[in-house]
Amino acid sequence: MCDLMRHRGPDGEGVWVDGPVGFGHRRLSIIDLSNAGAQPMNRGDGRLWLTFNGEIYNVRDVRRALEARGVTFRSHTDSEVILAAYDAYGDDCVSHFVGMFAFAIWDARARRALIARDRVGKKPLFYRFDSDGLAFASEVRAFFGEPGFTAEPDPQAIADYLGFQYVPTPGSAFKGVRRLPPGHVMTIQDGRQSITRYWSLPYQPTLTISEDEAVEAVDEALDRAVQDRLVSDVPLGAFLSGGIDSGTVVAMMARHSSTPVRTFSIGFAEERYNELPAARLVAERYGTRHEEFVVEPDAVTLMPKLVWHYGEPYADSSALPTFALAEMTRRHVTVALNGDGGDESFGGYTRYVASLAASRFDRVLPAALRRLPALVTGPVSYAVPTPLLRRAHRFFESFGESSERRYASWMLHFDLQRKRAVCRPEFLETVQPDVVPQLEAIFEASSAPDFIDRMLDVDVQTYLLDDLLVKVDIATMAHSLEARSPLLDHRVMELAARLPARYKIKDGRHKKHVLRRVAARLLPTEILDRPKMGFGVPLDRWFQTSLQGYAREILLDERTLNRGYFKPDAIGRVLDEHASGRMFWHYQIWNLLMLEGWFRTFIDRRPVPSDWP
Repeated sequence: MCDLMRHRGPDGEGVWVDGPVGFGHRRLSIIDLSNAGAQPMNRGDGRLWLTFNGEIYNVRDVRRALEARGVTFRSHTDSEVILAAYDAYGDDCVSHFVGMFAFAIWDARARRALIARDRVGKKPLFYRFDSDGLAFASEVRAFFGEPGFTAEPDPQAIADYLGFQYVPTPGSAFKGVRRLPPGHVMTIQDGRQSITRYWSLPYQPTLTISEDEAVEAVDEALDRAVQDRLVSDVPLGAFLSGGIDSGTVVAMMARHSSTPVRTFSIGFAEERYNELPAARLVAERYGTRHEEFVVEPDAVTLMPKLVWHYGEPYADSSALPTFALAEMTRRHVTVALNGDGGDESFGGYTRYVASLAASRFDRVLPAALRRLPALVTGPVSYAVPTPLLRRAHRFFESFGESSERRYASWMLHFDLQRKRAVCRPEFLETVQPDVVPQLEAIFEASSAPDFIDRMLDVDVQTYLLDDLLVKVDIATMAHSLEARSPLLDHRVMELAARLPARYKIKDGRHKKHVLRRVAARLLPTEILDRPKMGFGVPLDRWFQTSLQGYAREILLDERTLNRGYFKPDAIGRVLDEHASGRMFWHYQIWNLLMLEGWFRTFIDRRPVPSDWP
């Protein structure tokens, strides 16, 4: 199991076994590079053992509090502080930590295991629990190191993946394998399992502060989060795009650095995907040691690597440039800060504004009239031939739906209609094919008082958790690079959640308003005025040119079609329609390719470490 995750920790390996209990660990040395930080860790008495992935950023504060209680330490590692905190506070130790973590503690005296995951879900934790016991790991692929593990696909997970482009928590693509949700702890004692939630993002009570006070509070909280993440005993830098989130992080890093910050940007030959000129403006303003990489991601070469490292079907195509950026950044540093999380906390996506606009029609138009645009334009938004018309069509075709269902449907690759078009009926009959109710349930359970905040809450619990955080964790750790995300500091997120919604999206159209005001103090005007660019690749063009033959070869192969999930004629039609430009199916084609790659890598054969691409 350790061998299958050696990329996550190339600096050392440890295994400890005591009767029916065993811990393994791969170490990526960041703090205290001496052998005192080796894991699995025990503090010398043999009672408590720890295996831990992540960083505790407030380790000095926790350590001082423990020392005031008479605790002494043998190292400067956060690992030892976790053990001491558990000894002092029990399971509540997790509430004392600020950071990203997944860890397990074995209490030999109580014959009890505590397994915990950080509040937001920065660090992954998969597990299997059955009559034979418990197994857990940071990556699902590690279970192939278990002699008794049988890799079987979970049909419901496949149906969910087709919709979301990822498998949602708490499930996994493999039968019997689960994810521990973020903000939860699991205990195992006497063969019994208990899972408890210790944190959720609080949207109430809404803070009663002025907009100017909100700007000051966000500036202070984010600055503190950035400063906390600059502690490292190895080279450190930052990803720098052309947006305000990473630009603000880099500007705040420069505040606290006595030497030039190291920054890394990736660019593309296609102008509509290239943010290098904008990133360069920030680098020049703060005199960073800036590295630029211009790439044309080779999807055919990279795709097997992505399939292998992600371990589950995963179809966010921005993983391609993220993977390449991480590989290039690791040549220079071991830790990289980034700007992830700003959109989900402060309201940065156009879909939030579009949803608000559509909801205004709900209030003024009768239901029958709200259905009229969809009847006029027709039911198939994926068939509209230009991006602008597709967005307009999608906006109108959902008018007859509730605000929550409308927003949920906009998030999907294969909605129910598309699934029925391409999937075999016998597959759909065995699963719940419509995934929108999963998102509607989160809407209904949200404590957020405002529709804007409910949209943000849904994204934090789904898209951020199972798409964006997975993308960056896997892409960086595949290259033994640690990613740190100041905007995902739970204190920053809690502050943002409780701000009045009008400070996040002002006047129903100005996105990320309060964060933009913070950035205005730090960044060139050109950065503030730029339209948002996704970290994307030209899939639409690729599947009409260089990747058209590859997609046909894989998706129309007898091996693919015999799996029983898809209608052969429907897949052929999808490829033909996209190649001709009559319809746009590029996201769906990529979704299907990554799914088939996963089947061939993990279901058709049993991987071993020597199989690494």
